[in-house]
Amino acid sequence: MAVQTTFRPEIEDVKKAHNNLSKVIYQTPLQYSFNLSERYGASIHLKREDTQIVRSYKIRGAYNKITSLTEEELSKGVVCASAGNHAQGVAFSCFKLGVKGVIFMPAPTPKQKVQQVKMFGKDQVEVVLKGDTFDDAYQAAMEYRDANNSTFVHPFDDPKVIEGQATVGLELFKDAEFSIDYLFLPVGGGGLSAGVSSVMKLLSPKTKIIGVEPAGAPAMYESFQQNKVVTLEKIDKFVDGAAVKKVGDTTFPLCKENLDEVALVDEGKLCSSLISMYNESGIVLEPAGALSVAVLDQYKDQIKGKNVVCILSGSNNDITRTEEIRERSLLYEELMHYFIIRFPQRAGALKEFVAEVLGPDDDIVHFEYTKKTSREQGPALIGIELKSKEDFQPLLTRMKERNFLGEYLNEKPDLFGYII
Repeated sequence: MAVQTTFRPEIEDVKKAHNNLSKVIYQTPLQYSFNLSERYGASIHLKREDTQIVRSYKIRGAYNKITSLTEEELSKGVVCASAGNHAQGVAFSCFKLGVKGVIFMPAPTPKQKVQQVKMFGKDQVEVVLKGDTFDDAYQAAMEYRDANNSTFVHPFDDPKVIEGQATVGLELFKDAEFSIDYLFLPVGGGGLSAGVSSVMKLLSPKTKIIGVEPAGAPAMYESFQQNKVVTLEKIDKFVDGAAVKKVGDTTFPLCKENLDEVALVDEGKLCSSLISMYNESGIVLEPAGALSVAVLDQYKDQIKGKNVVCILSGSNNDITRTEEIRERSLLYEELMHYFIIRFPQRAGALKEFVAEVLGPDDDIVHFEYTKKTSREQGPALIGIELKSKEDFQPLLTRMKERNFLGEYLNEKPDLFGYII
């Protein structure tokens, strides 16, 4: 059964949106990546939406939507629900246009993001922290809209928002002095992927367009599989800029029509890409912003010798997440391992473990132990970082030989999540 597309962005409307946006956005660079090109044997360029004025592409859709409203609608203000980039886009748009905006955000939203929204919106915006989840904030925003007859600015499922995001594709086609063989797009609710893929299929029909989602929130992938919009029961919210339970009713048919496929990226792999992009290229990205480069390993054979573009969608990362990102990366790369070790309660046991069980490059990075009275053995929680994943089996063998191994926690996610 074919998916019916009821809305399709027209090129002329996207061009009008781009002219409209020229007052508030940067035309972000299309930048050649030497490191990625060398690694994959391809010519890889990065569309740097992470350098946008609000550090993501979201300003495009928000501003285009708000400026499409009538004077009467504008006088009643706008409202949105968001935990991140969309909120900043709406806030900045409200400030530039002198429109009253109310932005509902979940109470656990990091202070850095709340402060950014207030900074961009200044006295035009009121931030309301409501509930524990995005769904709670969304419900509160809907209630406010109904009570005040305000206009709700959806983060992705709106024609004007999609047309605004589609301007990324217009710039991309204009700036690329080469034929684009592969285009990799991050996918959340589908606003960016719907808009950009629609434009590119018209202007560059031979380009293969790949949507990329986090494996822990595969809403578009599952919708593709079932040929209809599905709602996921639960998701991993780590990739907050792309973690949605349900994609848009408007965005899905456009993506189904214009994306060649949707690929999934493990959150650990994404963390490794975040680190390598910073270490190798000095580019700071948020998790969703790195989806398009994290997926390249899956396509290394297809893209060899090709012209490739990856859209870096945003850089609003909270520095307090750095340690979590590093740990997820190490776990994915099989360099970080957690154990419950049964230590004999005698003098010298720890010294024996360090001297005879650990390898020369193994490093203890976590250690919790309390001596128990009247027991022969006492359990210790130990985290060990390896230099190479090939060092793991020899370490495990030495633990077993010397009767130190108790539980290996990496393979027990429930226990691991509770203890670590």
